[in-house]
Amino acid sequence: MSAEFIRSAHRSEDFLRDGRPQLLLAGRSNVGKSSLLNRLLGKKGLARVSSTPGRTRAVNYFLVNGRFYLVDLPGYGYARAGREERREWAELVDGFVREALPRAGVILLVDAKVGATSKDSAAYQYLESLGAPITVVATKIDQVPRSKRQAALAAIRRSLELDENRELMAVSAVSGEGLKQLWSEIGLQLETSAR
Repeated sequence: MSAEFIRSAHRSEDFLRDGRPQLLLAGRSNVGKSSLLNRLLGKKGLARVSSTPGRTRAVNYFLVNGRFYLVDLPGYGYARAGREERREWAELVDGFVREALPRAGVILLVDAKVGATSKDSAAYQYLESLGAPITVVATKIDQVPRSKRQAALAAIRRSLELDENRELMAVSAVSGEGLKQLWSEIGLQLETSAR
């Protein structure tokens, strides 16, 4: 597999519009988007990882196999950024998502250990209102004891009001758990967006 960082878009003029399919990685700050992206693509350090929430402040494009982009979006819900900065991020992401749909799929990441927050619910409802094909993925599942995983996933399902037919995947960027299943889902999303 080949994967390379292509560009950071800080303004709508910077968005890539070359016709390749795009899969958007969305989630709150510190949910593990960059770590998961690095693990999925098999390249440490491809996406910048930080223990400080809110480091991703632009729309970041990663080209995979020359075929499609995995797009790392700025995390939502980071309180330390100033109000004006948060508003600018929100406008950037909203403009990007509205332009990318309907030819893009969305992978919404929720922290399995923390559970779905009100901001996760709002993000899910927003994406659903735009008609986005959404795959919900619980990250950091390795941090949840095996005996508590079913309950943690059920709580996420309830918080987001996911119907029984909507799949909820559990993954770990650390252990690699669930990555094969996520790659299968990515393949399905790419097929759908190509239609």
